[in-house]
Amino acid sequence: MDELRRIDLNLLLTLHALLAEKHVTRAALRLHKSQPAVSHALAQLRVQFDDPLLVRREGRMALTPRAMALIDPLGEALGTLNGLLREQQFDPAAARRRFRLTLSDYSSRIILPPLVRHVRRHAPGIDLAISQASRDAMLAQLVDGEVDLALGIFPDRPEAIQVQDLFPEEFISLADKNTLSAKGGLTLDEFLQRPHVKLALRPDAYDEIEKALGELGLQRHIAVALPHWGAAVELIAGTDLILTAASRTVGAMQPHKALRRFKPPFALPSFSYQQAWHVRREDDPGHRWLRQAVFDCSQPGVHLP
Repeated sequence: MDELRRIDLNLLLTLHALLAEKHVTRAALRLHKSQPAVSHALAQLRVQFDDPLLVRREGRMALTPRAMALIDPLGEALGTLNGLLREQQFDPAAARRRFRLTLSDYSSRIILPPLVRHVRRHAPGIDLAISQASRDAMLAQLVDGEVDLALGIFPDRPEAIQVQDLFPEEFISLADKNTLSAKGGLTLDEFLQRPHVKLALRPDAYDEIEKALGELGLQRHIAVALPHWGAAVELIAGTDLILTAASRTVGAMQPHKALRRFKPPFALPSFSYQQAWHVRREDDPGHRWLRQAVFDCSQPGVHLP
């Protein structure tokens, strides 16, 4: 116990964040502190442990052997203390908080409306700040603590990013029915001869469709590239354009009677739409509530109370 009297326990929380993030700025974001305050705490910790703890190697910060040896015992000790002092279960009705989410145009249409209704009904003190970014930018924002939750497809992600599958999805193609045969589909040659609409934040993005065609040594002609799914569907009627996108992007076909859905004439893998967050948010009760709300609101045919 004598050693505990010599150290401010708040420094151990800072040390835990620094060991996890290996970066002073990201540790400051995680702790909701200023960067100078965390730098000052690191200086104190270096004195306390008689070790630099974080050193710069090849342009990046790295842990010393002493710091690496502290990771597991420090995590266990703080976990035990947290269990002793754990607050009451998160009460969404009384919560006052702002969550930052980054969504695609797709999930803004599919998941955001039921999520907002659910939040307003059960947690009116919770605010949602929504932004849009590319997949790589979403992951970078999660790592840097700029956003709390991201919705998208994350096949390749940093180790610190956790994901949960929300629902399975597949690609479909869409065209004006007057430009299709009576069977309603196209051969691969016919498909490649037609101009295409591409849904992407960046016109030059190499997405799953381009990757699948590239593996076959093929390439489609992109006549229109845009980031707005709603506008993309509206472009198709009365033209020879083809749109290939996630099936829920198209939604109900009743408003689009001039269009017809068909299966793309080459193999496109199905995929899981996901929500992603940084491990630093894993045990946050409010964040857990939000993740559960997003999951519930994304389930097909589910009507929340």
